[in-house]
Amino acid sequence: MRLKLDQLTAALQKELAPVYLVSGDEPLQLGEAADDIRRAARTAGYATREVIAIDNGNEWPQLTLEAESLSIFSDKKLIDLRLPSGKPGLEGSKALSAYCQRPPEDTVLLITSGKLDSAAQKSQWFQALDKIATVILVWPLQGPELLHWLQRRAERKGMHLEADALKSLAVRVEGNLLAAAQELEKLYILHGANRINKAMVEGDVADSARFDVFKLMDALLSGKVNRSIKILAGLKAEGVAAPVVLWAISREARTLVSIKTELKRGGNPEVLYKKYQIWDKRKQLVHEALQRLKSKELQGILQASANVDCQIKGQMAGDEWEGLFRICLLFSKGSGIQAVKY
Repeated sequence: MRLKLDQLTAALQKELAPVYLVSGDEPLQLGEAADDIRRAARTAGYATREVIAIDNGNEWPQLTLEAESLSIFSDKKLIDLRLPSGKPGLEGSKALSAYCQRPPEDTVLLITSGKLDSAAQKSQWFQALDKIATVILVWPLQGPELLHWLQRRAERKGMHLEADALKSLAVRVEGNLLAAAQELEKLYILHGANRINKAMVEGDVADSARFDVFKLMDALLSGKVNRSIKILAGLKAEGVAAPVVLWAISREARTLVSIKTELKRGGNPEVLYKKYQIWDKRKQLVHEALQRLKSKELQGILQASANVDCQIKGQMAGDEWEGLFRICLLFSKGSGIQAVKY
């Protein structure tokens, strides 16, 4: 069964599905949807939770093991399967298809995945899931959907954003719901459950917008290393969360990798820009980055981003902001880097 994200809460209040698949590249919506499912499972008595993170692809036997084993602590179990790449591979495809053929009783399988392209949605494993699972595909919010999301989130805190204030906030946070949630928290801390006007938004949000992640992305794409480092320092000083910065950088790098790969296969640049939502004002920046960075260098940026993610989670030694600094240098490769100090 396919559900829109705003239909999930009502569905969870009725009954739990044996399998949930939540997929997309917008981390806040993805994370909150998964949290809602976990919370509903706990309430329904699924006290045991087993997490399986698919990193190298050799973790798939654990899914079969968990499906066949009984918990010694609880009669009900939640299997929390995380598939960041959205690509299970051959072994994963077989494991998921087999699971769907004989889903175990008193077990809920929650799969959180990166964005699934059209080819993935036509695959055998996805079709098997689609027959028994509740599938939720998460998309970035734009235009009226973003305005509605901001208003609804503010109202849950007792805040009311006037129409002009809502539009002003949307302009500053479009494309980054993590930043949007953070700015709403800031407005709530400053003004409480009150009516928020445009002046309040411009006064309290504009300062952090001077060095926002969008300006950092533009600087990185154009290879302006000194400006990139200056903006990164500004983000750190203003208390912007490192995961927000990392999400924006890694998302940009993944987009460049995808476009570059399809261009090598003979893809039309204009068609690809439309497919990956590269608007007119950013086309030249993306073109410059594609010309400057080789595929191997982009893969190096993704690997460095994965390392910073581990640092943020405490799974690897090192400072995450130093890691982000090094990623900025990698992005600027080939643009005449001068010595910089952070």
